[in-house]
Amino acid sequence: MRKVTRRRFLAEGSLVCAGGAAFALGVCSQCGTPKPGGELKLKPPKQNSLTRDTVVARGSNPSEITEAAIAALGGLEKLVTSGDIVIVKPNIAWDRTPEQAANTNPEVVAAIVKLALKAGAGEVHVFDHAINDARLTYKSSGIAEAARRAGAKVGYVRGKDDPRFRDMSIPNGVIMPHWGLHDMLTRATVLINVPIAKHHNLTRLSLGLKNLMGLAGGDRGTWHPDIAKRLADLSSAVNVDLTVMDAFRILVDHGPTGGSLDDVKETRQVIASVDPVAVDSYAATLFGIKGNEIGYIQEAYERGLGEMELSKVNLKEVTV
Repeated sequence: MRKVTRRRFLAEGSLVCAGGAAFALGVCSQCGTPKPGGELKLKPPKQNSLTRDTVVARGSNPSEITEAAIAALGGLEKLVTSGDIVIVKPNIAWDRTPEQAANTNPEVVAAIVKLALKAGAGEVHVFDHAINDARLTYKSSGIAEAARRAGAKVGYVRGKDDPRFRDMSIPNGVIMPHWGLHDMLTRATVLINVPIAKHHNLTRLSLGLKNLMGLAGGDRGTWHPDIAKRLADLSSAVNVDLTVMDAFRILVDHGPTGGSLDDVKETRQVIASVDPVAVDSYAATLFGIKGNEIGYIQEAYERGLGEMELSKVNLKEVTV
């Protein structure tokens, strides 16, 4: 592996995105502090005509089942319009390969980027606040290369003090009225959440609502004692327009980091819906768990952020 020196990182990194955009280097003193947000406003929900179904697509090719799941909702043309600035938010947190199922499958990410651009998006941005060194996670996950080839702007996040994390109000926050969130959330018009379904040693499972933590800066470790409420707070403010759950391979133990192929199970599914709670609740069943057994799913449901009871969800199944 090539040694990455500080000088090389600064020379190459300016956090270059494909297409020329860049992230600045600096320190954000407000990330995660309880100071009033004020001027910056998070993106509103995007008006769209996607169906309210929760689609479960199955097949042997991650790209194809991703495309099939979104097509069954009506296609991204029902969400993305000409000139939209789209965030595609995968999990790129860990220095793991796609086969180890700790990060979102790169083929799933690339398929969504292509569909968004085909639908008329002006820009598609792919990024995550990684736990391991982003210079490693973006490469080993395969996501950076796949997303760039598909036409996305791929930007690194330089840790919890990245200057693009700006203190913002969370109007309906129960215990978290403010937090440092990525400022792309003030520019974007569409947010597509693309988590991977996996085991998590703190929350039992890491699913879509949990994946939104990658949009937050500051000391996220302080969230742990009240993580269900904090994730629901975050979800109440960050308007996800579509969730596309990668469940092609799932990590059934030793999450969130994984590392052993013995902990990976191929379920060959992608689940998609405009209802983030329904997606998470269905994904939990892949682990033999009900949605109400996951604290943040129950909390989000109680706050009216989506439907947890699968008997009330219109499930649509497609096979490719």
